[in-house]
Order: sequence, then structure tokens, then C-alpha cells
Amino acid sequence: MKRVLITALICAAATGVFAQSTKTDSVKTAADTAKTHHNNNDDDDDWDNNFHYRRHHHHTDRYPQGFAGITFSRFDLGLATLVDNGSFTLSAKNQFLNYQSWKTSNVGFDVFQMGVKLTKGFKIYLSGGFDWTLIRLRQDITIVPGQPVLTFRPDSIHFSKNRFSSSYLRIPLSFDFHTQEDDRGNRFHFVFGPEAGLLIDGMVKQISPENGKQKIYAGYNFNQMRYGGFARMGYGGWGIFAKYYWNDMFENSPNQAGLRNFSFGFTFGF
Repeated sequence: MKRVLITALICAAATGVFAQSTKTDSVKTAADTAKTHHNNNDDDDDWDNNFHYRRHHHHTDRYPQGFAGITFSRFDLGLATLVDNGSFTLSAKNQFLNYQSWKTSNVGFDVFQMGVKLTKGFKIYLSGGFDWTLIRLRQDITIVPGQPVLTFRPDSIHFSKNRFSSSYLRIPLSFDFHTQEDDRGNRFHFVFGPEAGLLIDGMVKQISPENGKQKIYAGYNFNQMRYGGFARMGYGGWGIFAKYYWNDMFENSPNQAGLRNFSFGFTFGF
């Protein structure tokens, strides 16, 4: 996961450098005119401060205006919580998944988007990205791969880290209501919509004196497809988010029926 975060930050930095270079080359002359043009047409082709590349075919105030392109945005960093049939307390049959709340996290970001701006204050877009749920287990157990149902075994080894995680390709559909830019060039956003996810893989990562660092990749009965809803609100380039998935975290595992995922935290880049 550290590699993923480092890679994401490097991509963001590289994109920002390229964006600055692009902007510098494009405004060598008539800088004030270009600034005025940008304020009047906030959807011009350009890299913006949230690392979007937006490709538009309209440079007027007429709507609708389509856009599509690569992006590095909606970077979510927060806490993940397991909801057991409506309760934040795990039932007896799910106690093996007892986790450290402050070390169980959700990380995700979008890398592509396409949509349409319908008015100055409203747009709809479909995006694609990646999402990780990282569960830090309290007990010295091992989730057993390749089983027909979610299975674990107790271990005599003490793990300094015992993490059970899933990675998904996320595909949210966003309804974005936003204000016009203020004097600082920022705006308020309220975004919500449904989200689908396709399982990439599941992983167990364990660290112990006896075995060192071990990583095992397997499906671990995580649901192949998940669906839910999300909401984001914020000002400028950051805000808060919440996500809840309506179907079970695990499939073909009757003991985990009704166990679902809720996440909340900070989001960066609207």
C-alpha cells in the first residue's frame, strides 16, 4: 500500500509540474487576457489545480458542455468500519475479524472521468479509479486462501502486523452541485451518487519475528462486485466523504451475511 501511495503522490507531482509548464507556455503573451478568459470559461481545455485534464468542445456559456480525460482527483483518505447487520459491534461469528479502528483505513482516487456540464452550477460525470480497504486485525489468526467460504485458523505466532485487505476498481457516477468561484478562485461542492466496484484482489499481509514479512494474494471470498452510494462536500480542493456499500463484503459465506463496509474521512481534489 505504501508503494501505491508513493506512486500516486509522484503522479500528482509530475502532473502538477507538467500542468505548470503547459500553462506557462500557453500564456507567454496576453496573460491578463488569458486570466480573464479562464474566469469567464471555467471549463476550458487545461490542467487545473486538482490535476484534471479537461477536454472540452465549447468555450462559451452555452450548455450542455461535454468533457473527458485523465485525472488525479477525489483522493479519499479515511477510516473504514465494518457494519454487522446494522450494528458497529461485530457479532460472535465475526469476532475473528475484530480490528483496530484507528488503523483500519480506506484509500482511493480517480484516474479517468467523462461527463457533461449542464449548467454553471451542475455537472454529471462517470469516473474510474482504484479503492482499497485495509483491515488491521487484532487477533493472531490467518485468513485461509482458496476456501469455499471465508475461513480462518488461529496461530501460535504473534504478528506485529496482521492486515486483511481488498482492492477494487471503482466506478462512481457523480452528481456535482457547485457554486461559482469566489474571490479566491474556490467554490463549494456537494457531490453524491451511486458507485460500483469490481474486485481486483484480496490480500493478507503479516509481519512476525518467525516468518518476517509475508504477503499472500487471493480472492478471500470478497464479493466480486460491490455497489453502494457516496457523498462528498467541501470547499476549494478538499472536503469530507462518506461511502456505504449496500451488498455484503463477502460472497458464498453464510456466517458473514449482512456484514458490510462503511467509510468516511477526508477527500482532496474535486
